[in-house]
Amino acid sequence: MVGALAKRAARITGKTLKFAAVAVLALIALLAVLLVFLALRPAAPNNYAETVKTGGEIEKKYLKAGGAKVKHAEEPAPEPLKKFEIYYPAELPEGGGKYPLVLFLNGTGIPGSKYKALFRHLASWGFVVAGNEEASTGTGAGADLTLQRLLELNKDPDSVFCGKLDTENIGISGHSQGGAGVLAAVTTGECRALYKTAVALSPTHEETARALGWNYELERVSAPLLMFAGTEGDFETQLVLPFEKMTEMYGKIPAPKAMARRAGAEHGDMLYSADGYVTAWLMWQLKGDAEAAKAFSGESPELLRNALYQDQQINFESGSDRP
Repeated sequence: MVGALAKRAARITGKTLKFAAVAVLALIALLAVLLVFLALRPAAPNNYAETVKTGGEIEKKYLKAGGAKVKHAEEPAPEPLKKFEIYYPAELPEGGGKYPLVLFLNGTGIPGSKYKALFRHLASWGFVVAGNEEASTGTGAGADLTLQRLLELNKDPDSVFCGKLDTENIGISGHSQGGAGVLAAVTTGECRALYKTAVALSPTHEETARALGWNYELERVSAPLLMFAGTEGDFETQLVLPFEKMTEMYGKIPAPKAMARRAGAEHGDMLYSADGYVTAWLMWQLKGDAEAAKAFSGESPELLRNALYQDQQINFESGSDRP
């Protein structure tokens, strides 16, 4: 009798595990299809800085274009990166200073050439911004190759970037699969120690990322991290980054950190809808901008008071605010 019950229980357990495995595979397949579908949509609209609604003066200021005119350069890159896309202040060749560097990791199937408006905006604030045409960025390996190439150009006497990059102030940002790639780059990548700060926009959550081979270790994040997500659409809130997964991930990060969800924003919107605060964060972390810092630090950070966002959290240990 006991043996028969044990065999029956084993059969039931086996069927349950098989069903769970099939469900996971179906979820991954659906995620892949939806990611590719999103990849076919336009990335950041050219006029997003004029159309995105803001809920605070700091957000409003940094969503506008900065004061620098912008130039664009391309460099050949090994497969699967195809080419490096680099945007920089037009004054850079003649200027006497150095410029912070920001790398951007693409969402699934979306080449860096589709992020022109986003890159130009950040470069107008005095950053050198680099991306590539990689279709799959989740491992963070493309970030290493891109950064290594920029560091080579910084030493190349024939390059416009020779001696112009502030290698002490390097940031990294990415959206969707690229957000997972950011987390991989700063925790397991070869160049992880070089990143001073990071931004993850709707990053693929841990379990799905791991199933897809995009492995990162949140407990190893040491650079200050800003994480945003949206509140609308099943793709954003059920598949890519459910709120409970976001808070669980946030809780594992030991570094100074901030997070929020943009109310009413879907997955694709998060590429650019929080860009006012992304720019402010990078201005603070990489350029020491005291006004930008007020969005996240001090007695009453603007992000915590902004009605366009919800579920905000900011955690900086005493004395660890950057820079």
